[in-house]
Amino acid sequence: MRLAAIRPFARYLAAYIPETEVPPAGLLPGPVSRRAVPYLYSREEITALTDAAGAIRSRLRAATYRTVIGLLAVTGMRAGEAIRLDRSDADLQAGLLTIRESKFGKSRQLPLHASSVSALAGYAALRDQHHPRPAAPAFFISLTGTRLIYKNVHYTFHRLTQAAGIAPRSPRCRPRIHDLRHSFAVATLLSWYQDGGDVAARLPLLSAWLGHADPGTTYWYLTGTPELLALAGQRLEDHLRERP
Repeated sequence: MRLAAIRPFARYLAAYIPETEVPPAGLLPGPVSRRAVPYLYSREEITALTDAAGAIRSRLRAATYRTVIGLLAVTGMRAGEAIRLDRSDADLQAGLLTIRESKFGKSRQLPLHASSVSALAGYAALRDQHHPRPAAPAFFISLTGTRLIYKNVHYTFHRLTQAAGIAPRSPRCRPRIHDLRHSFAVATLLSWYQDGGDVAARLPLLSAWLGHADPGTTYWYLTGTPELLALAGQRLEDHLRERP
């Protein structure tokens, strides 16, 4: 475990001091990391997922999953947070979602784009048409008017990935609903690099948006995609070129 902790630092140091010895992996037996590799969805894959959800036979169920997937994709909120949303948490007039008492007891508000507000309003109208007096105050409801069940949402999402033709990239990189959150974080960072902004200064904003206590937690979501690494590398080259 100590070697595993020092190995990344040794790799970093070796870039500046070539004679640095990097402890090889597998030198001693130790715990094996079981962290799943995030599946980063493209825009086309997200569209395929919402199209697959729209093909569900029940009109209400199709609208529910189509809207849930779209909301997770454009906000990066946790699936559990979407399930726990009550009607009173969605202020569609102001375009605000209030996420109450989420992980670590943190609450936050997310301003929504006009297109997201329109999608939520359309779903709410259909939902009220089917269940004018639902069994729960939940914003997203089941066919019986109750709040969605977390396990069922995961199962349905898995079926939708199959219907959309989204296959695992490796045994450790399988499409999960939580990976919509990873995809949002990486896409946000990518857009900041592309517009030339100060990414380090903006990172606390992303942390607050995702409901993290500090940017250190957010780094868990920032997978190094080829596009992201290329932009970061180009920025470093530009910086070094400007130095005397």
